Amino acid sequence: MIEENVEFTMNQIRLPDGSKMLKKQFTYGVATASFQIEGGIDHRLPCIWDTFCATDGKIADKSDGAVACDHYNRWQQDVELIDSLGVDAYRLSISWPRVLTKSGELNPEGVAFYSNLLDGLNAKGIKPFVTLYHWDLPQHLEDQGGWLNRETAYAFADYAEKIAKALKGKVHSFATFNEPFCSAYLGYEVGVHAPGLTGKQNGRQAAHHILLAHGLGMQKLQAVSPETQNGIVLNFTPCYPASDETADQIAADLADQYINQWYIKPIFDGAYPDIIEQLGQDWAPHIEPGDMEIIKQPLDFMGVNYYTRLTYSAPAVEGDFFHEHEHLMPRTDIGWEIYPQALTELLVDLNQRYSLPPVFITENGAAMADSLENGEVNDSDRVAYYHSHLNAVNDAIEQGVNVVGYFAWSLMDNFEWAEGYLKRFGIVYVDYDTQQRTIKQSGKSYRDLISNR
Repeated sequence: MIEENVEFTMNQIRLPDGSKMLKKQFTYGVATASFQIEGGIDHRLPCIWDTFCATDGKIADKSDGAVACDHYNRWQQDVELIDSLGVDAYRLSISWPRVLTKSGELNPEGVAFYSNLLDGLNAKGIKPFVTLYHWDLPQHLEDQGGWLNRETAYAFADYAEKIAKALKGKVHSFATFNEPFCSAYLGYEVGVHAPGLTGKQNGRQAAHHILLAHGLGMQKLQAVSPETQNGIVLNFTPCYPASDETADQIAADLADQYINQWYIKPIFDGAYPDIIEQLGQDWAPHIEPGDMEIIKQPLDFMGVNYYTRLTYSAPAVEGDFFHEHEHLMPRTDIGWEIYPQALTELLVDLNQRYSLPPVFITENGAAMADSLENGEVNDSDRVAYYHSHLNAVNDAIEQGVNVVGYFAWSLMDNFEWAEGYLKRFGIVYVDYDTQQRTIKQSGKSYRDLISNR
């Protein structure tokens, strides 16, 4: 399969004739996140990723987000770049520590940055999809306990209300959170993301407070910004059994509950999955009366982020629920299996389990070992990835899933969290020394798909 990906040289990503994804009503976009591209750290408060980057051994290339893609200073150029791709929408995130002061008041300079950016997008007819939290918690809130502190959920709701009012009339869609799993599990349970804490109880409690913050934030958004599409973005890594053995199938189901269903089931069903009963008092989160009702707010949309799948077998260590295996081949440059079929199966499964609102694929893409040669990046492997995954989305639509849009991750190469700048996900190549942007073959192919609708 990997050889086929390498040999894939079509200039245009193709979809079946008659696909709903070829209609003008279907939204195509590109996505980024504040900490990953903005830089401009002198114009905001410190966040947990600043602290994490300054901690020895946490970032693979010892880099940080001080400059990143310098989007803070180059946003006008980047709006022109986005417009040149012909997309309908741009998904960005707000930096909480850029727009609020320590005392919780709006920071006029930070608000002006986003207000001007949104004006620039709207002037081009590009719909702004705004995520309120993409992992960059203000450090002063982490110093008070971060997502282990219940009060952070209420601080988020206050932030959501203030920024929604400040940006009134400029935003098409608000998402409360991007990937609560990553913030809670990677940041507070296994410690490979900021703030770098560990422990199952920490991870479960952080997850609960983030979901509570989502519910509280949705209440604020629907009150002060009912004209926007308001929802949440969840990431999913489908869990497959390593064999047909019953023990492996049980393990894969438990992994799915722990990794995926933990974050979606409370939102739609007002309850955590059954695995919570196996956690016991030592690991289970503290839930106050009324919390689940707050979390279960109606959504205008749900965002789905998908990159890969994983396989599981019965646990090898006493006390574990499952054993997670290495990614199978073929893999992207970051080491994740390329398995587009799982995206179709995921969407169909979620549609059967829950009463879903309209769904956007808010992130999908691949890190590849790109090289800039003679002013071009011929990333045929990434073109093949997009081709196969867009067709996987089409297959899900044909099976009844109401997918209404797709965002490529990402607009440009950027700071890839614990990997630093070593992995490139962009459809636009960034030379970090010169900040020169070069549209890759994948970007041109994506542009062709959109323009030929």
